[in-house]
Amino acid sequence: MAREIIRTDQAPQAIGTYSQAVKVGETVYLSGQIPLVPETMEMVDGGIEVQIRRVFDNLQAVARAAGGDLKDIVKLNVFLVDLGDFPVVNQVMADYFSEPYPARAAIGVSALPRGAGVEMDAVMHLS
Repeated sequence: MAREIIRTDQAPQAIGTYSQAVKVGETVYLSGQIPLVPETMEMVDGGIEVQIRRVFDNLQAVARAAGGDLKDIVKLNVFLVDLGDFPVVNQVMADYFSEPYPARAAIGVSALPRGAGVEMDAVMHLS
């Protein structure tokens, strides 16, 4: 099956050897997003809630470039430097998603690129 590379200037450009997303058939694999502002490639100013919102905005931009939306995400992985921020993830996620929610994992990590407090990647299915 052919792979289609997804690119958009509405989300941060890849800062390494990866693509923003790869589409195979009706499945899209979205690379990890940290709270970078696409226009400046700098970290967003603000606390963890602002960071989480920026990450969801970045994921949404990539999802739309692939022909989908956040509602099409079937699996979401959340990486947090401080697992104490998990309630904020739930609160903000409720602003971006509605039922049925995607499957999700939350993983505590010791550090993330550029000093981010959160990173998320996802798998999306287009129907």
